[in-house]
Amino acid sequence: MSMSLREQLLAAGLGTKKQAKQAEHQERRQARNKAREEERRRAAREAQAAKAARDQELNRRRQEAAERKALYAQIKQLVEQNRVARPTGDDYIPFNFIDRGKVRRIAVDAPLRERISRGELVIVRCEGRYDLVPAEIAERIAERDARAVVRLKEEEQPDENDPYKDYVVPDDLIW
Repeated sequence: MSMSLREQLLAAGLGTKKQAKQAEHQERRQARNKAREEERRRAAREAQAAKAARDQELNRRRQEAAERKALYAQIKQLVEQNRVARPTGDDYIPFNFIDRGKVRRIAVDAPLRERISRGELVIVRCEGRYDLVPAEIAERIAERDARAVVRLKEEEQPDENDPYKDYVVPDDLIW
C-alpha cells in the first residue's frame, strides 16, 4: 500500500511529527479561511444584487411619479386654458351631478345647463374644483386621466320587467 507524502517524509526522517501536525493544522486553517472568504464574497455579491434591485425599483417609482406629475400638469393646463366662464352673482342655477358616489353641484345658467345636457360641455375635476370644458378638450383630458372627467349618467335601456319603464323622467328636472 502506498503511503502519503507526509508519511514517506516522516519515515525518511526529513520531518518530525510536530511539523506534520503543524502542516496539517495549517492546511485545515487555510481551507476554512478559503471557505469563509468564498462565503463573504457570495454574501457581498448577493447584497450588491439586492441593492441594485432596490435602486432599480426606487428609480422606477420616481419615474412613475414624474410621469404622473407631468400628466397632472398637462391636465391642469388644459383646464385652465379651456375653462368655460360660469355665471357670477345671483343669476345662477345649481346643476347637480353625482361624482364618486356623492351628489355635487356646480353653478350654471340656463344656456350652460342646456349645453351640458346636449354633451357640448363636460364637467372635469382639477385641484378639488369642478370646471366646465368643451367635450373635445374633455376627451384629451380623459386620455391622460379618465378619473378627472366626470361622466354624467348615460341613457340606460330600461329593464323589460320594470313597471315604470313607460314613464320617462325629463332631463331638465331640477332636484
